[in-house]
Amino acid sequence: MYNELMNADTLTSFVGLVAGTSLIVQFTKPFIKKYFSDVFVRFYTFIIALFLISIFGDTGSGIQGILLKIINAMIISMSAMGGYEILSDPMATKMKVDR
Repeated sequence: MYNELMNADTLTSFVGLVAGTSLIVQFTKPFIKKYFSDVFVRFYTFIIALFLISIFGDTGSGIQGILLKIINAMIISMSAMGGYEILSDPMATKMKVDR
């Protein structure tokens, strides 16, 4: 049986990084959306993914390592937010429906 939900070994995998990014963003998104727009939430997700990949991802050093971290953070943030929504309609704004 799997005894640990999230640990450093889990965060070194793609699935672990997507899950960690999703968890952090979903729990902090209400505070961010209170003051900023949806575009900033996307940028915030990218920053969280870049932060996590910098700590837990081993992509090398130098310019190549930096570029790989940025590309991996893009992939992780798109996966965490739902890549289809970002690629199909990047300027979408959501409206609240009063019932």
